[in-house]
Amino acid sequence: MKKYSFLPPYRTLLAGLLAITTLSCDKTIHEPVIPYYIPTNLDANAGTWKTYVLASPTEVTVPAPSATTSAEYKAELSSLKQQSASLTPEQKQKVEYWSAGAVYRWNEIARELAARYNLPPASGPDGKYPVPDAANPLADPKFPFANPPYTARALAYLSVAQYDALVTAWHYKYKYNRMSPAQAESSIKAALPVSGIPTYPSEDAVVASASFAVLKAMFPGEVPYLEAKMKEHQESRLWAGMNVQSDLTAGAELGTAVAAKVMGRARTDGMSSSNNQTLTAGMIENAKKLGVTEPWVTQETPGRPPMLPAYGLVTPWNFDKATVAKLRPEAPPALGSEEFKKALDELKSIQKNQTREQARIANYWSDGVGSYTPPGHWHRTAANAAHDARYSEVRMARTLALVGTALMDAGICCWDVKFWWYYPRPQQFGLKTSVGTPNFPSYTSGHSTFSAAAAEVLGHIFPAQAKKFSDMAVEASNSRMYGLIHYRFDCEVGLKCGKNIGSYAVTRAKADGAGN
Repeated sequence: MKKYSFLPPYRTLLAGLLAITTLSCDKTIHEPVIPYYIPTNLDANAGTWKTYVLASPTEVTVPAPSATTSAEYKAELSSLKQQSASLTPEQKQKVEYWSAGAVYRWNEIARELAARYNLPPASGPDGKYPVPDAANPLADPKFPFANPPYTARALAYLSVAQYDALVTAWHYKYKYNRMSPAQAESSIKAALPVSGIPTYPSEDAVVASASFAVLKAMFPGEVPYLEAKMKEHQESRLWAGMNVQSDLTAGAELGTAVAAKVMGRARTDGMSSSNNQTLTAGMIENAKKLGVTEPWVTQETPGRPPMLPAYGLVTPWNFDKATVAKLRPEAPPALGSEEFKKALDELKSIQKNQTREQARIANYWSDGVGSYTPPGHWHRTAANAAHDARYSEVRMARTLALVGTALMDAGICCWDVKFWWYYPRPQQFGLKTSVGTPNFPSYTSGHSTFSAAAAEVLGHIFPAQAKKFSDMAVEASNSRMYGLIHYRFDCEVGLKCGKNIGSYAVTRAKADGAGN
């Protein structure tokens, strides 16, 4: 896990100067403080927002809490007062860590896991590539191989589970309207400012338990780590004096129940068949019939099977499977055509005369092996934007669910197109790349499709920053040309497709009851 330093603002500049003077001998990475904030909008009506998997918030029942005048609640307050009275330095550090936000931190944890597991299996002595085994996740090769489609799906399910669980939590929060412990008992000194959002059930416990349920399925080799993070998260609320135990218990039960329903969808969405290599022969024949005279072939030795050739058959979020086919773009240029030669010549020119700025952009957006991939890159962008906007937990979750489902949909549509056309990459025509050669067909660009979809959603949620997000998407798209692994038409058509895909999530956002 990353190491975070928590410094008051007046010490941040001094710390930075000291870091510069000691850089040659200190290799520790010190990241900036992620500050706690009271949301600018408590979103008291969020219990009425449209959910993704649940039919309504009342699909999961949360029992009424004991009265604040009861002996049971008074005993909880007494216990909380003791637990929050004198914290160790380690407990204070954990309180500060989790104060950045439940949704924010669990999304960050998921991205870091994706980066850790984004390692393609190596070939064995027989020249074959073993497939990671979910039943034995820590064996070599480890399960999962968290490639871009896998990461997009994992983050989408995580964000949807968090969102549906928090909408449900908000419904019951304002139904029961239990005040915070510090408001109920003046002798309890909360370590963090009290927002006024009712505390039963605890939103932190909701997010922790829902996130754990999703991530243990997505990264089954990390269950002990995830259990420890969930326990630490929940305990931090006691140490901070922010929740009594019954707030946490109700929240944990709610998050677990909602996540179980969300993961029920995951088990039937078609992902288990996405690596069906028996389909590729038919895909290649289809591409030839469509006029692709030289279909894509892997550039690895020994030849690696293509990455998730049937991912385009996975169930999308914001439209149905029939729409996936309808969203397929026009045919790519015929190999050998003037348009193709022009695009290939452009890449040859970049290879010969690449500027430092082009190299920087190619590497910044490469998001390859060992990274949390383009979907993770855009989730981080979305989480930071929502944090800067001081969003409530439920609105933060909504933001990431809208972006996350658009990114998963983008991956599904892009993979459908890739394996429909089976178009060859520039490497089959002599181009070399410094950012790694993806093991799947060229048309259209995944980076472009992912980025435009995310930018379209973020531009709607944060209209004042729409141009910034759009410019980021264009730069991410251009980076694939600068990296010499995509033709211009791959990228331009990918941007167009991604924007169309993102518009479906925007349509949902306009109708979910949350406002912008």
